[in-house]
Amino acid sequence: VLVNNAGFNIPGRIAEVRPEDFDRLMAVHAKAPVFLVQQAIERMRDGGRIVNIGSAATRVAFPESLAYAMAKGALEALTLALARELGPRQITVNSVSPGFVKTDMNRRRWSDPEGEAAHAAHSVLGRMGRPEDVADIVAFLASDDARWVTGQSIDASGGSFL
Repeated sequence: VLVNNAGFNIPGRIAEVRPEDFDRLMAVHAKAPVFLVQQAIERMRDGGRIVNIGSAATRVAFPESLAYAMAKGALEALTLALARELGPRQITVNSVSPGFVKTDMNRRRWSDPEGEAAHAAHSVLGRMGRPEDVADIVAFLASDDARWVTGQSIDASGGSFL
């Protein structure tokens, strides 16, 4: 099992994105997974699993973090291409797309009660996600129970922006 879970964000709208920030975001969210998978598939047994951690920012307009959303979009494209290429080896490739989750990366969104309430309001479940909400989906996709699921992006946003 390979889980591509590295992530960070440098917020910025189109007029604010700097080339060096764009390059860093692409390097971590798009380039690194390509070359990790390249090394992993030589060692991975048939029937293995690859799970990419994407973002709900790829399915809604998110201009506040343009480069981040673009980098995660590249990871979605990688997921589809790899699912097709590695299918003959019974290796499944999927992505999980979290929304606002209470992690260090999102601390500014939930560090005060008003911010947390505002972000929780986006979810139809009325709360921000917890790391275990995402981890449970990853565990499922890594298990044999998900042997017939490939090329999918599982929304893990609690129904945000429905």
